[in-house]
Amino acid sequence: MKKGLVLEGGAMRGLFTAGILDVMMEHDVWPDGIVGVSAGAAFGCNYKSRQPGRAIRYNKRFAHDSRYSGLRSLLTTGDYFNANFSYHVVPKNYDVFDDDAFEANPMAFVVVCTDVTTGKAVYKQLDECSYDTYEWIRASASMPLVSKVVELEGYKLLDGGVSDSIPLEWAEQNGYSRNVVILTQPAGYQKEHNRLMPLMRIGLRKYPQMVEAMDKRHLMYNRQLEYVTEAERKGRCLVIRPDGKIPIGHISHDPDEMERVYQMGREMGERRINEIKEYLCE
Repeated sequence: MKKGLVLEGGAMRGLFTAGILDVMMEHDVWPDGIVGVSAGAAFGCNYKSRQPGRAIRYNKRFAHDSRYSGLRSLLTTGDYFNANFSYHVVPKNYDVFDDDAFEANPMAFVVVCTDVTTGKAVYKQLDECSYDTYEWIRASASMPLVSKVVELEGYKLLDGGVSDSIPLEWAEQNGYSRNVVILTQPAGYQKEHNRLMPLMRIGLRKYPQMVEAMDKRHLMYNRQLEYVTEAERKGRCLVIRPDGKIPIGHISHDPDEMERVYQMGREMGERRINEIKEYLCE
């Protein structure tokens, strides 16, 4: 029986997830595989490389660094989060990502992206560290309108959350029969239609299937919440979610705000770690 970890995205709300993952690492909890979406991929990779604290550390360190993110980066490169500095310079030179530990860890690590030409999800298992490995993680977390399309292996890719926000069904179809699902929205949340669709239609006009996926994303997301709720009721998954709305926007440059969200995750992780260990280890 394979045990899995499903990580929703949510941009900077993902620091809540990072706090939980750090607690799980500190308690030596290791599932057979992870599937991460957007921030779930960008922060979840530190789980496979066994580096607790890394996600919150570099986000706080570079919160005000224009090389890392901001309007200057968006205007000069087309990416709010600078593609080269954020995904290649930082992990190689400033807060070094442990490539060797990532590759040595037998746990599967899968990222979800969206193919802008079809509007459909693309799933990529990353086993070895290379330039393209970092690019797949970047693609998964590349938010429409503030990111350039990432071209990899014949695909044109953006944010995986557009096509498969909570990939529990994918995990189950791929042999993971017991899953811990970490969400970044509280119980009762329902996604509404994207108010930025007029801008999306302009910015993504070359990709009509992506525009359609964005237009219907709220319907897909809410159906997935129903699926997760039913799976939880039947005992097929254990769901970890915040008690209330996470107090941070999609984009934040406030280190104190980041730390508060991260600590919310750590507190939730400590509160439920015995339950997580029992569910994944029984």
